[in-house]
Amino acid sequence: MYNLIDENGERQTDNCFQKIGRKFFDFNFKVKQRTLVLMIVFVALLLDNVLLTVIVPIMPEYLWTINHNEKIKLFCPGEKVTNKDWTSMIGRKHFGSEILTSTRENDSISCIEELKSNSLSNISSESIAIGLMFASKPVVQLIVNPLVGPITNRMGYTVPMFTGFVVLFISTIVFAFAESYKLLFFARSFQGIGSACSSVSGMGMLATFYPDDKERGEAFGFALSGLAMGVLIGPSFGGIMYEYTDKQVPFIILGALVFLDGVLQMIVLKPSIKPEPQLGASLKSLLMDPYIVLAAACITIGNMGIAVLEPSLPIWIKSTMKASRLEQGLVFLPFSLSYLLGTNVFGYIGHKIGRWLGTMIGMLLISIFLLIIPLAVDIGSLIVPGTIIGFAIGMVDSSILPIMGYLVDIRHVSVYGTVYAIADVAFCVGFATGPAISGAIIKAIGFQWMLTVAAIVCFLFTPLIVFLRNPPAKVHDSATFIKEQCPVDYQKNKIIDNSNLANNIYRDVYDYQYDYN
Repeated sequence: MYNLIDENGERQTDNCFQKIGRKFFDFNFKVKQRTLVLMIVFVALLLDNVLLTVIVPIMPEYLWTINHNEKIKLFCPGEKVTNKDWTSMIGRKHFGSEILTSTRENDSISCIEELKSNSLSNISSESIAIGLMFASKPVVQLIVNPLVGPITNRMGYTVPMFTGFVVLFISTIVFAFAESYKLLFFARSFQGIGSACSSVSGMGMLATFYPDDKERGEAFGFALSGLAMGVLIGPSFGGIMYEYTDKQVPFIILGALVFLDGVLQMIVLKPSIKPEPQLGASLKSLLMDPYIVLAAACITIGNMGIAVLEPSLPIWIKSTMKASRLEQGLVFLPFSLSYLLGTNVFGYIGHKIGRWLGTMIGMLLISIFLLIIPLAVDIGSLIVPGTIIGFAIGMVDSSILPIMGYLVDIRHVSVYGTVYAIADVAFCVGFATGPAISGAIIKAIGFQWMLTVAAIVCFLFTPLIVFLRNPPAKVHDSATFIKEQCPVDYQKNKIIDNSNLANNIYRDVYDYQYDYN
């Protein structure tokens, strides 16, 4: 195809220009393909978190409906169940059972609303059921994450990434057409497997395809913004669609988008089993590394700042400020919007000032503004601390994830699946323990002291981050640090691309080869 030299040796000038053009096209192709990989990870996180939150305004009403279907047909023939409280979920990642027991503020009470008020004896059992459903996904994800990391070492990133798409698509379709609690519970739990596959393999791919520290930070920041957008879009999309259509429509639309993401993965990633060229560090060896454990603890403690607020802040502003349902929902908008900004901004700035310093500043801001929240006297005065906390958590997340990839590069082998499985576990632990301990602490000492305890823990942990400033390279058993084991050279704290290895990575993934003869 590219051999323009005939048998007589003519057109040598054309051949020279062809070689130059071919090299330029090769470089341009790699840049575009790398950008497509970033977009695939972004869309995967976006859709996963849309599905995570889209069910929240739908499931409580729908479960009540299927549990009281016979009564509705008997006493309220022809009337449609509507849900007008979805605004309370905007901007939240996790939700308490208060979404079922909340007081409605409709001007007129419909037949179905009156039937609900006469069925209060069943509300507590339904609250437990919906709570278990919502909790099942992070629990499954927490269990599966440590398994996905080693699998990526043996199979590469593309197959687990595509597996995440398949699981997400199946979960979405089951949500659309399931009409029983058992099937809905299965769909929610099954999604946890897909989330583990997508997040671990996605972050591992980004660390591999963006070896330069500056580019890696920007890539992680952009990918994390997909998470924030999903959390922001999901409740509004689900609430509006369920209000004016029915349960199936939002999931069918979401399923179509997930399917398109799968098609893009098939075209760009070409999923196939391609083990990593090097044997990655084991989960045990990474967990024995104090620097990786410290970085994971930053994720857990930093995200616990918002995790303790999600179940408690709506209740507090309702009791102290008489906040409406709309105000209870909108109070989380500053957190989500500023998190979206923080992840993108500090993906770039963290490289300039040092990612360890960005993490430390973020942790300090979280601890300070957690103390300010109880001082608020109205909803408006919560905007500033909420914005700062969301931005600070974005600083921590977008700074610490590239650090974890860097730690693997200099202290282990540059295979990233297992370390980002640890990172995802750290996220899950933060959002699992935060709501659990906040409820117990509030019951014992109150909302203000609960935030004080959280702020103190965050503040006392912050000085430890200085150890991430210049972590030492780990000496291997051969007593020498083999530079060929890493796709980048971190000598003198400057990251230099190893272009030969980068070329091999791209060709292995895309099977993209030229005829250079």
